[in-house]
Amino acid sequence: MSHFDDAVVLVTGGTSGMGSSHVRAYAARGARVIIGGRNEEAGQALTREIGERAAFLPLDVTDETAWLRAVADAEDLFGPITILISNAGVQNPAALIEDTDLQVWQQILAVNVTGHFLAIKHVAPSLRRAGGGSIVTIGSAMAFGGSAFFAPYVASKWALRGLTKSAALELGRDNIRVNAIHPGVVSTPLINEPTVPGQPSIAESYSPDPFAVPRLAQPEEISNALLYLTSPEAAFSTGSELVIDGGLLLGPALQ
Repeated sequence: MSHFDDAVVLVTGGTSGMGSSHVRAYAARGARVIIGGRNEEAGQALTREIGERAAFLPLDVTDETAWLRAVADAEDLFGPITILISNAGVQNPAALIEDTDLQVWQQILAVNVTGHFLAIKHVAPSLRRAGGGSIVTIGSAMAFGGSAFFAPYVASKWALRGLTKSAALELGRDNIRVNAIHPGVVSTPLINEPTVPGQPSIAESYSPDPFAVPRLAQPEEISNALLYLTSPEAAFSTGSELVIDGGLLLGPALQ
């Protein structure tokens, strides 16, 4: 029997990139998966691909009313949620702090911080009704340093680290574990496509060649780590941070 045969998994930002990889990974192991996202066409296509154990629910993670509706609909479909993968995130267009519009700053923090706050706030009661479960927030290796041109994104991921650890302290006695995964540069549309038209993508300006593992990560490698953190094998892990960055934070490797 799979660890996930009785699981009800909600993945935010689940229609593309890492999110869709996470959805497929849990579904392949028998879980019932709620695909939360704003791209209904992609969400419905992914639902058809997986079959009756998956459902798409429209979800803007910055909208509290949408969260109330999504959790209620998820429970009506599959019962209380047992695993939350709080994955939704956005990147800001490359710009110096002094050239960054306030609206851009606010939008990045709305999705990358407030979105995770609302996810934990509204899914925690469902996890409690299930008798416990697991939450994993998807941060970034950029939460352990700074980066020129991406201050809003970096600041949001630093904030997410604190939110995750605080949630772990609040929910531990409810049999709810809260951990974080911090990927390095993963081959997804967020990295391979320009943030704004006419601007180079991150993949075009980033080279993994100096680092210990000289390549981009694949989404499935992050999904595999999620499967471990949300399984009984990780029952003693909460408030922990798993960095999966190919040695990026270590600096240049011996050539």
